[in-house]
Amino acid sequence: MKLDTLQKLYIDELRDLYNAENQLLKALPKMAKGASSEELKNALENHLGQTETHVERLEQIFGEIDQTPKGKTCRAMKGLIQEGSEILREDGEESVLDAGIIVAAQKVEHYEIAAYGSVRTFAKLLGQEKAAELLQTTLDEESEANELLNELAETGVNPEAMMKTELATASSDR
Repeated sequence: MKLDTLQKLYIDELRDLYNAENQLLKALPKMAKGASSEELKNALENHLGQTETHVERLEQIFGEIDQTPKGKTCRAMKGLIQEGSEILREDGEESVLDAGIIVAAQKVEHYEIAAYGSVRTFAKLLGQEKAAELLQTTLDEESEANELLNELAETGVNPEAMMKTELATASSDR
C-alpha cells in the first residue's frame, strides 16, 4: 500500500497494532507462567484479558471503516517479545528474574502507549470519533497497566531483588 494519505497510514498503523496485540495474546501467558511473584503473575493474567478486549476493539474499528485487520507483521512487538523471552530462559534468583519480566512488560506497554496515542490522534483528525473513543479507552488501559507495573517494581519486586542480591553478595564474601 502506498502511504500517500493519512487514512492509509491510519489503516496501516491499526494493522500493526492488531498484529502486535495478537502476538501479545501468545506471549503474556508465558510471561505470567515465568513470574514467581503472585502479584506480577496476576497483573500479567489480568492484562491478558484486557488484551483480548483490545483485539475486539480493533476489530470493531476495522468493521466500521470496512477494512480487514490482517496483512501486517509488527516487527517491533516481535522484537520486544523475543527480548522478553530471553529473560524467561535465564537461570537466576526468582525476584531478579521477576524484575526482568517487569522491564520487558514495560517496554511493551511503552510501545503500545506510543502507538495507540498516535492512531487515536489520526482517528480524531479523520473524523472517526467512535474509533478515537475506543482507542482512547485502550490507551488508558495500557497506561494503567504500565502504572501497575511501576508500582509492583517499586514496592515489591525490585526491593526484594535488591535484598536477595545483598544476601547473595554477603554469603559469597564469607
